[in-house]
Amino acid sequence: MARAGWHILREEGALTLARQLPPRFDVAAEAMFPPARKARLAQQIRQDLWRALRHLRGFSPVVRVEEDGAQLKVRAGGAVHARTFPKVRAEARISALLADPARRARWLAHARKEGSDALG
Repeated sequence: MARAGWHILREEGALTLARQLPPRFDVAAEAMFPPARKARLAQQIRQDLWRALRHLRGFSPVVRVEEDGAQLKVRAGGAVHARTFPKVRAEARISALLADPARRARWLAHARKEGSDALG
């Protein structure tokens, strides 16, 4: 399903938000999160991910959120449509973004658990 140019792929226990199909991770980092609404969490992370890497030529963000026991595993990154790019530096920025306490608190406040649709 596309929403304003974004594809939202739902599978059992997982959600992937991508600009282009098929989703591709040329750069990525992972982090664990407490239970929250997957779509809202993915959207919040995607916005900050784009801000952090918007100067990376040919970057197209992808965020995957999947249930992992009682937590959510987030894989953030995306495709890079350029011959060469600073992969190690880009992945370090993504890792730092996912580990930032202030951002994590803001993302989780927006995606907080509500009713029975807590993980949707």
